Amino acid sequence: MSLADRDRQVVWHPYTQAHSEPPPLPIVAGEGAWLIAEDGTRYLDAVSSWWTNIHGHAHPRLVRALSDQAGRLEHVIFAGATHEPAVALAERLTELTGLARVFYSDNGSTAVETALKMAYQYWANRGERRTRFLILEHGYHGDTVGAMSVSGLPLFRGAFGDLLFDAALYDGEIGADIAAVIVEPMVQGAGGMRVQAPEFLKAIEQQCRETGTLLIADEVMTGFGRTGRMFACEHASVRADIVCMSKGITGGFLPFAATVASQAVYDAFESDDAAHTFFHGHSYTGNPLGCAVALESLAIFDEDDVLGRARAIGTRLADALAPLRDHPRISDVRGLGAIQAIEIEAEGGYLAEVGPLLRRESLRRGVLLRPLGNVLYAMPPLCVTDEEVDRIADVMRELIELV
Repeated sequence: MSLADRDRQVVWHPYTQAHSEPPPLPIVAGEGAWLIAEDGTRYLDAVSSWWTNIHGHAHPRLVRALSDQAGRLEHVIFAGATHEPAVALAERLTELTGLARVFYSDNGSTAVETALKMAYQYWANRGERRTRFLILEHGYHGDTVGAMSVSGLPLFRGAFGDLLFDAALYDGEIGADIAAVIVEPMVQGAGGMRVQAPEFLKAIEQQCRETGTLLIADEVMTGFGRTGRMFACEHASVRADIVCMSKGITGGFLPFAATVASQAVYDAFESDDAAHTFFHGHSYTGNPLGCAVALESLAIFDEDDVLGRARAIGTRLADALAPLRDHPRISDVRGLGAIQAIEIEAEGGYLAEVGPLLRRESLRRGVLLRPLGNVLYAMPPLCVTDEEVDRIADVMRELIELV
């Protein structure tokens, strides 16, 4: 029995309607920007395996860092204990963000959930009643209950409406009862790779400063070079009070996340009153394996021009896709850094029938693309060669002729 057939008997896949989806790709290995299937077919990973992979699959330096750390310490409780990789990584992340304290978790949703609880309790610990959050239309922040509550995509949260807390759409004003505004800076991912103007983000920051409201930047997708900067907030010279990061933090090797907060936020929890403690944590908080691989990934950024390569990838993709702006079925071509997207005029949005067609046809051409409904996008690993970038662009242009 094939791997795909065995899978269909026992596995429940995310964001997948098993009744109508084709069998999953049976991947047995990865190499650079490529995935290798059970039958030897090679697929160019143009979406970085759900936006996680930065330096390429099976990168030898990351493999070595993981192996070396596993031979020393694989895990230790992080309540009341610490270890070198966690401290060293926190030092790097505070240096990169200009913030002060790092709270570890294990994925993007938990990084956001941590930030929301931090922001909420921050005000409670200060004796002030600020209990609501402002969100952006089309925003997406994860699939835990809190993260869904601050997401602006009705399709993903509709079945769970009665579980969610109240969050209001940002309309240009911030009221006195707002605990925090949460944004995906510069690029909204699952909402369709929508690109913001830097001025828009800067204006939100300014309003937060004027009202004392906390600003949460969800850099889970945009962080670690995707936009041509280490963090997308840098495009607008914005400093958030809390930054959420995951996906690319380990170069795509391990589930790992961090929520980085300002000293002011941390200070609201340090108290003689035990009730001010942040009663939140995860079994694998501060996992040494994740910390070690994240440190090695950052070392690659230090030694290689990864950010320059991200900008070059984006420019090459954007130039190749620019002529599609005049295509009668295309409503927009947009992007930032190594994230480039084409919006197709089609009914249904995220559920547009064109999405499965484009995904299926991309695989027939040896390129893994996973459209967001009517939005066809590429976000390849930052190790892709010019020839691989050109291949992605060629396939994207070919796919548009099928719609």
